[in-house]
Amino acid sequence: MIPLVGVPQTIAKQLSAYREVFCRAEGFEHVSRYVSGLILSANKTLQGIYAQQVYPQGEGVSRRAMHSAVFEAGWSSEKLMTQHREIVGKKHRGVGREIISLDWTLSHHEYGLEIYGVKRSYDYVNRCMSNYQTVVTATIANREQIDGIAAEVQLPDFSKEEKKYLQMTAQPSYQSQAELMQRLTELLHYQQNRLAYRKRTEIAVDIVRQVESEGAFPQADYAFDNGVLTLELTQIIESSGKHWVSEIESSRLILWQDKWCRVDVIATQLCGEHPESFRPLQVRCRNGTVKQFWAFTKTVRLKRYGRKRLVIVHEREDLSDEPRFLLTDALHWESGRVIQTWSYRWTIEIFHEFAKQVTGFESAQVRNQEAVKRHFCLSCISQSLLQSLPCQGQKSERFMFAHNQQTVGQQLYSLTREAYLQMLHLVQGLFAQTHTCEQVLEVLMPA
Repeated sequence: MIPLVGVPQTIAKQLSAYREVFCRAEGFEHVSRYVSGLILSANKTLQGIYAQQVYPQGEGVSRRAMHSAVFEAGWSSEKLMTQHREIVGKKHRGVGREIISLDWTLSHHEYGLEIYGVKRSYDYVNRCMSNYQTVVTATIANREQIDGIAAEVQLPDFSKEEKKYLQMTAQPSYQSQAELMQRLTELLHYQQNRLAYRKRTEIAVDIVRQVESEGAFPQADYAFDNGVLTLELTQIIESSGKHWVSEIESSRLILWQDKWCRVDVIATQLCGEHPESFRPLQVRCRNGTVKQFWAFTKTVRLKRYGRKRLVIVHEREDLSDEPRFLLTDALHWESGRVIQTWSYRWTIEIFHEFAKQVTGFESAQVRNQEAVKRHFCLSCISQSLLQSLPCQGQKSERFMFAHNQQTVGQQLYSLTREAYLQMLHLVQGLFAQTHTCEQVLEVLMPA
């Protein structure tokens, strides 16, 4: 555990761009310490982060003060994320091609059913019952950097349980006005919850609408999988003058030779009767590697979506592997550009793993919606800050395994050195004031 004397200078410099979002300097100091803790602390809950804070004598603050500044003060998480997208947009301009990815992930809280948005349900990833939040996310990525630009919690759907309760407690008649009013209140709450519930696809549409209204990423196209694909989403993207690439399920129907056929049936027919229709091509993916693909592409018609370009992709020359079906509205794109765009979709999976393991994405132990949104916002900002930090790792290890590229591990190592340096400066000052070892220890780790 590293005693955090203050906010490391490199983090403070990066966070200064967000200062105008916060009302008071004291509150901004608490938020800055919280962000530092999300990166440097082993326990990334507010309790764990506060336990590592060291304040000069006479300036100590309570954990309640930090909680209030981070989760209850008057600053807006929406304004913070808008500011974050503006800052990230400026960094991404002129760097090369950029793609916005949309997806959703599960944020696990095994012992936190009281946390906002947590529901005990079947976990399709771990294949067991689990407690988790469903979080819809968005990232912007170029060849060098991945930044989280949105994270929205989906309110759990308890409509089945509520409806079952209403059915079990229904009565033919009610004897008193109080019982009638109680029943009416229960029915109104049920209806209110039904109207408040939003599907993941609806949240994704709202995220895209917000991002496009701000205009921070004017050149970025979109990539997502079939779990997010909806007609409304594609219409919003197309109305903004941008293009999208999505994977579609194998059962999707397309118009083929004047008949509606499943796309996987058509792919099997092409492999068996016309294997030469799959053209070999080399595609430079997002990570810079050049991969060989065999692709068939054609403009087809889908129900409701109209004319789109379909790309059937194989990774083996003999076409024995399972094909991937990609769809795009860009009818003029070649199959290589479609596959390259699709390679950026996987950056959001990297973001999920990075945010959960490094910046405490799953560590929010708070009970209301705004507090959870604030934690996710600060986790996204922490992830972006860590990527922007300079690298000053050990000379014997620097860039050894990364082909002269800065690694996150070396950046985190540099930031840890800076935190230790702040602590050593404090200890040096205390010893210069003739403090004993016991007194210094009391400052660093109060009994």
